[in-house]
Amino acid sequence: MEDGRPVADLEAWQRERRPELLKLFCEQVYGNQPPLLAFEVERVESGPAFEGKAEREQVRLWFGRQDGGKGQQKAFIDLLIYRPAHVAGPLPLFLGLNFRGNATTAHDPAIRETASWRKEAWPRGDQALRWPFEQAIGRGHAVATFYYGDVAPDDAGRWRDGVPRVAFPQATGDPGESEPGAVAWWAWGLSRALDYLLRSGRYDPRRVAVVGHSRQGKAALWAAAQDERFTLAISNNSGCTGAALARRCFGETIAVITTAFPHWFCGRYRHFADREAELPVDQHQLLALIAPRPLYVASASEDLWADPRGEYLSALEAAPVYERMGHPAGLGPEPPPTGISVGGRIGYHLREGKHSITEWDWEQFFRFAQRVW
Repeated sequence: MEDGRPVADLEAWQRERRPELLKLFCEQVYGNQPPLLAFEVERVESGPAFEGKAEREQVRLWFGRQDGGKGQQKAFIDLLIYRPAHVAGPLPLFLGLNFRGNATTAHDPAIRETASWRKEAWPRGDQALRWPFEQAIGRGHAVATFYYGDVAPDDAGRWRDGVPRVAFPQATGDPGESEPGAVAWWAWGLSRALDYLLRSGRYDPRRVAVVGHSRQGKAALWAAAQDERFTLAISNNSGCTGAALARRCFGETIAVITTAFPHWFCGRYRHFADREAELPVDQHQLLALIAPRPLYVASASEDLWADPRGEYLSALEAAPVYERMGHPAGLGPEPPPTGISVGGRIGYHLREGKHSITEWDWEQFFRFAQRVW
């Protein structure tokens, strides 16, 4: 505990230590949880995809303040879902954010263009290699995604021009001391998409994975730490303020990330630039908040900016919580060689190559999910 008492048993973890850690991450790193907003489904479109092997669904979710009010601002999320055709549900589900809009995730002309804020018009299918929908469909999995800029634009000057503007219409500038930054809002969006998906009844609430690469991996971990409906969390190359230990001060650091991306985290986090040892939490504790639910951490050998060793050590240091809950993590004292997936309740691999998410990464995620689900 923060007062030095040992966490004697699982009841003490659940009742005291886990809430204590969540509070610290809210106040010092990601910001307080964004407020609940009312949402309504504007439209649902569906049709066949991938030569009839899949069904495509596109949904627009509008968000407004609970108190209503004439002329109030609203924002939306466009959710894209692929699920196996002619397969009885409820289906296992993978949910993640995408970087460049739904239309870039597949060579599917029926995908609507993202209408919200974006930096530039990216070509259709530009990110298709990062989204192996057909591979997932072949395994009987559904996959859902939406553009993270729908929730909060990834731009220091415009990050409020989305759902944050709906929640806090008068706020300006960088996030306040404990105000949720963009990462917290992206995590919030993942939970709101899950609200809709589970309400549909098509998906198995016992088999719901949240997955994210890079900054979206940070959001996926924070979403899973707060929202226990995510029964599997997958972090790919999430690095600083994701899976990697801050106190290693290797690769991207708090000073670098809060200077380059001041809108990502709460204002108080900037105070720990070059003062990592004073931070009251570290990222192994974020991973431990996901216990006893399965967790997978993935790194890449050439992605030193994300500190692969720090990501592995963070998973290793989260292991005692899993083990006290009766779920051996299955990790050794040193990271495995490249190209090998290891672990028990916590999975890990170090892929050869650069900062990306590949079909090989996804294959490990699918195999891990099949084993732990």
